[in-house]
Amino acid sequence: MTETQKILVTGATGTVGRRVVAELLARGHQVRALTRDPAKAAFPDEVEIVEGDLTEPDGLAPALEGVSGLHLITFGGAAFAPLPTGPRILELARAAGVRRVTVLHGGGPTPLEDAVRAEDGVDWTVLMPVEFMANALEWADGITAAGEVREPFVSRLSAMVHEGDIGAVAAVALTEGGHAGQEYVITGPEVLTVGDKVRILSAAVGREIALVELTEEEAVAQWRAAHLPQDVIDFLLQAYGNTPEVGRTVSGTVEKVTGRPARTFAQWAAEHAGAFR
Repeated sequence: MTETQKILVTGATGTVGRRVVAELLARGHQVRALTRDPAKAAFPDEVEIVEGDLTEPDGLAPALEGVSGLHLITFGGAAFAPLPTGPRILELARAAGVRRVTVLHGGGPTPLEDAVRAEDGVDWTVLMPVEFMANALEWADGITAAGEVREPFVSRLSAMVHEGDIGAVAAVALTEGGHAGQEYVITGPEVLTVGDKVRILSAAVGREIALVELTEEEAVAQWRAAHLPQDVIDFLLQAYGNTPEVGRTVSGTVEKVTGRPARTFAQWAAEHAGAFR
């Protein structure tokens, strides 16, 4: 166990941010969680909650006081727009004595991640997770209402990752040496098809879930009915129809960094079975 450190987690109420907070607490560190709405944060009592917005970096100076590590996201504000404020955030972090920074990759180049990569005043690590296991929660309504999953490209392969493992890798990189300048592709321990995922979910909830394969046209119609913007639809068609090799290849990063195996989708499904009943 490393010495107790205090870490500032931004995006703390997000899917990954909450797991970064939880993993840091489990490792015995102090956590300061940044959120735009502290009243809705719902963290354990030992978490110090501070109000702040990455789109307004000059207000972050008090939150950075006394922290040794900083976890960053690349989007901010109510519209989740790419953050142009990276240079100023890092300037403040340096001035506050922050030693280590992790940044959650946003799926492509972003101004904040570019600023982190160009920073030589702190040890930085880029976290590059593949598909989140939590994405399966998008199937919950269809499963609870009709007992089915409706998806295109059902033979596509994914090395999907448990969001807790993203948090675990972040926690280690923020509190231990040896991770500076690293780009960590974070995956689960296995490669699964959509059918595999549905079968595993069926076992977790204790009833058969049907898999209905959609054509590309049917999928686009379903996504439009769900009011997804066109750029998101285009991304899904590319990601699902032509999954890049990095998204369907087990990396081994979780075990390498944390010393324990990556969690399986069966473990995730057991933890979240109630959402599908």
